Amino acid sequence: MAAITFPTIEDCTSIGREKDTVVADMDGTLLVGRSSFPYFALVAFEVGGIVRLLFFLLASPLAGLLYYFVNESAGIRVLIFATFAGMRISDIESVARAVLPKFYSSDLHPESWRVFSSCGKRCVLTANPRIMVEAFLKDYLGADMVLGTEISTYQGRATGFVKQPGVLVGNNKGYALKKAFGDTKPDIGLGDRHTDFPFMNLCKEGYIVSPKPEVKAVTVDKLPKPIIFHDGRLVQKPTPFMALIIVLWIPVGFLLACLRMAAGALLPMPVVYYAFWALGVRVIVKGTPPPPVNKSSGKSGVLFICSHRTLLDPIFLSTALGRPIPAVTYSVSRLSEIISPIKTVRLSRDRATDASMIKKLLQEGDLSICPEGTTCREPFLVRFSSLFAELTNELVPVAMVNRMSMFHGTTARGWKGMDPFYFFMNPSPAYEVTFLNKLPQELTCGMGKSSHEVANYIQRVIAATLSYECTNLTRKDKYGALAGNDGIVVGKPRIKPNKVMGC
Repeated sequence: MAAITFPTIEDCTSIGREKDTVVADMDGTLLVGRSSFPYFALVAFEVGGIVRLLFFLLASPLAGLLYYFVNESAGIRVLIFATFAGMRISDIESVARAVLPKFYSSDLHPESWRVFSSCGKRCVLTANPRIMVEAFLKDYLGADMVLGTEISTYQGRATGFVKQPGVLVGNNKGYALKKAFGDTKPDIGLGDRHTDFPFMNLCKEGYIVSPKPEVKAVTVDKLPKPIIFHDGRLVQKPTPFMALIIVLWIPVGFLLACLRMAAGALLPMPVVYYAFWALGVRVIVKGTPPPPVNKSSGKSGVLFICSHRTLLDPIFLSTALGRPIPAVTYSVSRLSEIISPIKTVRLSRDRATDASMIKKLLQEGDLSICPEGTTCREPFLVRFSSLFAELTNELVPVAMVNRMSMFHGTTARGWKGMDPFYFFMNPSPAYEVTFLNKLPQELTCGMGKSSHEVANYIQRVIAATLSYECTNLTRKDKYGALAGNDGIVVGKPRIKPNKVMGC
């Protein structure tokens, strides 16, 4: 009987709600999906690796049995213990800030968001651990208050248990709402199941979000804030089946990655292209690259200006050209330098020293550089450093795109030495290398253009080719948002607003 006392979310008007307060459940209400399994699995894998993910998978059937045959609280307690027990709180917060928002934002319910976003004060009441969801809800959905299950801690680590009053389901949601708002009744309550009724009854209006298979999540272009930077190794949301595939694939994938990397490092560069194809790595080459510079002519080499997707960009550039092209790097692991099939030269971050070094390398032949200074996974380009434009007029823009189905080949929080392994662990990774026209002399610094004008122009040309957006964001912005440092040394978190500019 209680279910029919609440109208559906479609009946809730979102006009004139600027002064209203809304309280919404999360799974199945703000989010289309009703299961929190994928997000617990993400935390388990990103913090604890494959062993913790396996433990979580083994515990999840017990959680399901308790959920359906005992109560919702018992099932969630098992998931929390299997996920969090022994983890550092700082690691959980890092994943919640850098990894989960990308996946949460891809599952935003359009009707719930229509109502939630129209209200002046927004509160989320959820059974999920608050530490897991608060960063996304406040930073990306504008929530003013997040009431969630509180996990127990000891000396900076999670115990796996929950604090009183326990998991926020059923009556506990009503108690939490009453404690937060006192005698003041929120204007709107949004829920999707009978365990939400206790808190919905405390609101002036209550609306049910009915499960509908045909509901499509809010599209990326309609999100309140674009997610330009995100971290984590997993490309897809780990459903139970996908999580099992990941656990089974990683040992096989690691051996396959070692084989692919050995082929790239040990075989002659003209053969690597064909070896990669034979091993399931697709390399698509577009455009017409310039011929190798004739060293005897005394001409400076060509500087290839690449967009930056992974640290493998220069290697796939060399694969596409069929000859090794040295690369200047900003910050890569020693392991990556050791196993690299091409010459890598570290930038010192001293402008005069770096300029002198790059000029010397160009006198020896062609060279590649990624002026963004850091990778970006989304269809955006980070601001281009302008130093390269001052050093030569022989500039060839190169648009790089990669495709991965299981693992990301970049990280801001983890060990960068594993980046190439994770990329090559994908079942069939692909790289698309597009050579654009050499920059006309009249657009170079040699003909009076400033280095910033040249850098911005090349950024726009590459962005137009890839249908990406240009940004003014820098390496420091990325690492401040994802890792709490500037990408060089550990510092205090510096969360900056996203700044996107038109191309």
